[in-house]
Amino acid sequence: MLAAALGLSAVLATSAIAFLIIKYVGAAYLIYLGVRTLLQDDAVPLDTAPDGKAVVADRAARSRSAFYQGITTEVLNPKTALFFLAFIPQFVNPDGAVVAQFMLLGAASTALNTLADLVVVMLAGSIGQRLQRSVQLRRRQRYVSGGMLIGLGTYVALADAS
Repeated sequence: MLAAALGLSAVLATSAIAFLIIKYVGAAYLIYLGVRTLLQDDAVPLDTAPDGKAVVADRAARSRSAFYQGITTEVLNPKTALFFLAFIPQFVNPDGAVVAQFMLLGAASTALNTLADLVVVMLAGSIGQRLQRSVQLRRRQRYVSGGMLIGLGTYVALADAS
């Protein structure tokens, strides 16, 4: 959203080289995440710390890691920037404070997307509990997730820019 408000999305929209660089770096990142997922261990961290501090610290570290992976994925997705460039300007009054309007509308869009993501997260809790109880289910989930990330990265890398 910030990139679109500052005009960087326009650069991506008009510069084939910039678009392709972001596209291929994003595709490589998806493939990297897929390979890393496939190579992960199936073990679930045990809550063995009597004080619970190590467990809380581990969960916090995993949450931060997931958060930063999400940000990296979105930054390396040129279609996100192009969406903001194509959609939001339709609602911006060119006679007003354009950047401020763009930021406000972009923030509203981001908030709505975040709410949808939060609903998915809340519904995923029961699936997570099942995954913790079953090594076989974790292994299958890991293979499917890793394979899909690699497939998606490969598709992005090979898809036409049009």
